[in-house]
Amino acid sequence: MHCVWSMSELVKVVDSLENKISKLLHKLELLQQANGRLENELDHLKQDKAEVSNSVSVWEERYNSLKLANTMLGSNQDKTEAKLKINTLIRELDHCISQLAE
Repeated sequence: MHCVWSMSELVKVVDSLENKISKLLHKLELLQQANGRLENELDHLKQDKAEVSNSVSVWEERYNSLKLANTMLGSNQDKTEAKLKINTLIRELDHCISQLAE
């Protein structure tokens, strides 16, 4: 089957295709801009998360220090637990010192 199109029909088809391509290119540009904004936001959120994680670590360390201090001031059982922890820390320090001395 042979299709014959007039010149005006071909011009309309080409114009229509150009219009659609132009719209697609515009949408692509908008999506690339949105993607760039989302990547920037993701980078900022990752940085915020890292800062929060560091802050949590600092507060956990402070909490554990306070807990140990409260243990030392607490009951005899707590004092015994604190002494055991201190002895463990001393053994770990001695081990580290001996490794450094080698």
